[in-house]
Amino acid sequence: MFFIKKLHHTIQLHPAFFTQNFETYLTEKLYKDVEGTCTGRFGYVIAVLDTNETLEISQGKVIPSVGLAEFEVAYRAIVFKPFKGEVVDGVVSQVNKMGFFADVGPLQIFVSSHLIPQDLKFDPAKNPPCYANNSEDSVIIEKGTHVRIKIVGTRFDATDIFAIGTIKDDFCGVVTGS
Repeated sequence: MFFIKKLHHTIQLHPAFFTQNFETYLTEKLYKDVEGTCTGRFGYVIAVLDTNETLEISQGKVIPSVGLAEFEVAYRAIVFKPFKGEVVDGVVSQVNKMGFFADVGPLQIFVSSHLIPQDLKFDPAKNPPCYANNSEDSVIIEKGTHVRIKIVGTRFDATDIFAIGTIKDDFCGVVTGS
């Protein structure tokens, strides 16, 4: 799920950057440091929303014996944090006999073979390997297939999020059409 969250980040700045437009440099460094990162507490930081005019930048504090200045920057960001029970759409990135991995934005979800309907069987002989059934509608899950997954479990690390999903639920599985 996506949220708009108010976050804080500490930036250290070398005295060589103490010019008239040091706030522009701080803003660029903020974007570079935080966009695309993951915190276990808030999830993946997708984008920083604030501009130079709306960022809250503290007064710099000089770090003794180093000479760098430290600035505390408060900003708003769009964060993505998955929850147990959430249904998401993803793209299959890897298939093996244990299950498959699907990418949902920055998150990678593992779907175990035990959480795949029993009519879908792993076929290692096909190229690429896939899960397929032998009925008329011929459902195939291979690399690049769009799938709808229900998240059944998440684990939050300091810098990453791990998720396990299922396609056994109603309306989950291969997404067809547009």
